[in-house]
Amino acid sequence: MFRKPVESVLEYIVLRPVLFLLLLGSSLAFSTGSSCQDIKETGPDPLPLPSPVPQAQDRPMPGTIMLKVDGTDLARHIYTVHEIIPVSPELSAHGGDMMIRYPMWIPGDHSPTGPVTQLAGLSVHADNRNIPWTRDTVDVSTFHIPITAGTKMILVDFQTLTPVSSDVGRVVMTPDMLNVQWNAVCLYPAGYFTRDLTVSPTLVLPHGWQYGSALRPRDGGNTGDSITFQNVSFDHLVDSPVFAGRYFRRFDLTPPNGPPVSLDVIADSPNLLAATPEQINAHRNLVLQANAVFGSHHYEHYDFLLALTEELGRIGLEHHQSSENSGPRGYFTKWKDTFPARDLLPHEFTHSWNGKFRRPEDLWAADFNTPHRGSLLWIYEGQTQYWGYVLAARSNLMTQPQVLDALALVAATYDGRAGRLWRPLVDTTNDPVIARRTPLSWRSWQRSEDYYSEGELLWLEADTLIRELSHGHHSLDDVARQFFGISNGSMVTHTYRREDIIAALNTVQPYDWAGFLHDRVDVVTPHAPLAGLVRGGYRLVYGTEPTTYQSAKEKMLKMHDYSFSLGFTVDQKGKLLNIEWNSPAWQAAITMDEKIVAVNNMTFDADLLSDAITAAASPGAAPIELLIQSGDRYRNVSIPYHGGLRYPRLERIPNTPDMLADILKPRPITP
Repeated sequence: MFRKPVESVLEYIVLRPVLFLLLLGSSLAFSTGSSCQDIKETGPDPLPLPSPVPQAQDRPMPGTIMLKVDGTDLARHIYTVHEIIPVSPELSAHGGDMMIRYPMWIPGDHSPTGPVTQLAGLSVHADNRNIPWTRDTVDVSTFHIPITAGTKMILVDFQTLTPVSSDVGRVVMTPDMLNVQWNAVCLYPAGYFTRDLTVSPTLVLPHGWQYGSALRPRDGGNTGDSITFQNVSFDHLVDSPVFAGRYFRRFDLTPPNGPPVSLDVIADSPNLLAATPEQINAHRNLVLQANAVFGSHHYEHYDFLLALTEELGRIGLEHHQSSENSGPRGYFTKWKDTFPARDLLPHEFTHSWNGKFRRPEDLWAADFNTPHRGSLLWIYEGQTQYWGYVLAARSNLMTQPQVLDALALVAATYDGRAGRLWRPLVDTTNDPVIARRTPLSWRSWQRSEDYYSEGELLWLEADTLIRELSHGHHSLDDVARQFFGISNGSMVTHTYRREDIIAALNTVQPYDWAGFLHDRVDVVTPHAPLAGLVRGGYRLVYGTEPTTYQSAKEKMLKMHDYSFSLGFTVDQKGKLLNIEWNSPAWQAAITMDEKIVAVNNMTFDADLLSDAITAAASPGAAPIELLIQSGDRYRNVSIPYHGGLRYPRLERIPNTPDMLADILKPRPITP
């Protein structure tokens, strides 16, 4: 290395005193503790996000979207889709970026559940040429299509690759049935309210299959196995799924002087369709009793769509003019055993009024890609859950004792929810977006969509309070009639806010309803709202035997419920399905998805476990010993629980009116 002579350095210092002082000061700064943190480094700037997709506008789209869906590829579980989408006059005149969207926010799902991962093979053509598309890098359900001037329409082709097994997702195609959810098999142009888009849908079914839907075929629209339905708005299309199958039966439920109502059933085998007249009559009663509550209807016709299956994926979704539900295979043929599933159709039917006709303001959106906000789901779903059980009893789909047993299980479950100590009910309305209905490790602490069943208890309390304050002259029936029963025959959605339901309650029975709802919805409460049970003439107690309802539910779900004793549910093979926070099982560090291999050194079965819990309640009894398997590891767990078997039930409070019996009894039907 070259080095200057000393004298040259001295000369340099003499000639450059200012520079020397600067250099000296810099050296002193480093020597007195200054660090690199004092030197600001310039990092990268964020890349601006692309322009957002334009907001929807309330303007009619010229032309009609032609949609054809082929559902015949059952072996591979594939829908083949062909669409012809008109190009707006502005784009056609000058060219530009056309955006088409895959629906993501489906009403009733309360979260962005659109299965965009299933879309494949997308190709776009116009004027006999291929148009390369580009997916939006932020909104990945939107596709950009470059349009040249003069283009009048685009041809869109793709496949919807539905799950081939439940390991992949919800199965919607089997060898004997299929479920067409139109949102999964269509794209729509951005920039419009979807109610302003007109669609002509065609569905091709396997040969000889029959179908049920709120859609109606066009005159002359049935050509062999192809059905062309009447033109509908895009909103109406997405709200009108199809159940189709090899084994199909339709039952007429139309009430006297009312619009057409039917029960459209598909099944895994033809013998499952063998309904008795008494069973169908209970469903007819459902229509009559719902009309008696709401005093109106908001559908031109209504189709209960019901799949009796263990192959098609489970579904429970509401629509304005139909339901979309699956039930146990023995829904009809094992009627005495399947009653725990029979509040579902009343629940979905209620949604035609509560949820479809009247909808919370923040759950309404102009298209299917605008996020929903569910702050009032405790009304939308909670009150609907309440009417589901009430109408099930009033129509004789369930007996009064069965509904009371169901209420006992709900009350015990949500009163014991450990998570209520930190999370208010209103926050659970965010859960569809937070958790996306995926399994939770500690559901009792995390809470889930508790607005359903805790909301049911809230509205039971409101109903009994109205009855008490009005000395039996009014009830929640009157509120429902006033709030949901307006504009008879109209299908135009009316939105509402919390203030609106409070006003309706006060019109029927003046009270501090704002405070009532605030105290049960917005703040942390240590207990579930059980005052409705007490005011209704019952108290929650525990016995050593499950109720008939709980036994039937366990049998249907192929599980055993020890939530109120050891603190877990377990399947028939010993796999732990849920652990209650702070329960004896939780204290023993047992977690879900582990397996009970043995109970007190004997191979697991549920009867053996029940006997062990009972024996451990004897004075001086030893703890319950479990052998737990977790993956490839085994460990012995000792649980010092001595409280015996505990199953919730309702007990009549002596010398009190049986208000619950009055709530559940059928309403008089006027001709």
